[in-house]
Amino acid sequence: LLVVDLPALMPPGEINRKLYEPMSRHTTLLVGGPAQYWLEPHSFYGFAFLVDYCRERGIPVRVVGRGSNLLVRDGGIRGAVIHPTGGVFSEVTVDGRGHVTAGAGVRLKKLASIAGGSGIGGFEWMEGIPGNVGGALRMNAGAMGIETFDQVVRVTFLDEDGVIRTRERDEIVASYRNVAELRRNFALQAVFKGKADTPANIKQRWDESREKRKTSQPIAASAGCTFRNPDEVPAGRVDDGPAGAERVAGRTGRARDDEAVRDERREVHIKVEKQVDQVFHQKGCLRCVRCLGVPKGWVPTVPKG
Repeated sequence: LLVVDLPALMPPGEINRKLYEPMSRHTTLLVGGPAQYWLEPHSFYGFAFLVDYCRERGIPVRVVGRGSNLLVRDGGIRGAVIHPTGGVFSEVTVDGRGHVTAGAGVRLKKLASIAGGSGIGGFEWMEGIPGNVGGALRMNAGAMGIETFDQVVRVTFLDEDGVIRTRERDEIVASYRNVAELRRNFALQAVFKGKADTPANIKQRWDESREKRKTSQPIAASAGCTFRNPDEVPAGRVDDGPAGAERVAGRTGRARDDEAVRDERREVHIKVEKQVDQVFHQKGCLRCVRCLGVPKGWVPTVPKG
């Protein structure tokens, strides 16, 4: 079995593992049933090993970062949920050329903070995005008129054949909130470019970004943007009609998490999947939030091998 085999197959401390780990502990919406296998690799080798091990045995694989764009159903997630963290996945380094190297498990705010503390600016827009580097690469996350791939130099990823590869920015096609190449390939690490600047200028842009968020968006923890913006206007300004999208997503398109709405969170996925999409899809607003898992009452089976 997956969790039983690992200690004999991997060096000590290479991978942490749990059975039936509640996903409510790993999403910003604070809901979600258990992951059948919760696995935390701390190296590229450990990550590649887990993906290969699961695929050979027919175990479904999901890779999860901070869980800020996930809405997990109460029945949980079948198979393996891989959460790259610690080790190389949590490292951030800055070189003398204004390049910042960050693992897939690094929070965007941490990346921006370390870059700024090293005199490298241009990352201040990341300060309020509730996500990690891996997720930002997968969906080309953005804010304040800037997108992740505007600053990417190169990306290291695990491809479908289990080979770790590195590609330069001009070899990767990145579109609005989507990087198709990372749909089946898993981002492991990326190098970003910034510009040398003074601490005062960096702090000013950081404060301006934070203030803009405070005055235009909910300040509580959230799932980030619930919808992708259509071409004409931001998603939060689209007339939501009878579907009640405003009640679900808020006027800025962000799904909030506070004490007043936490008890209703388990019903959000129903509204997002049914009522909200009926109206917003017609107007060009596709979901950013992904709904995963199975309904409550599902009884998991343990694959053999």
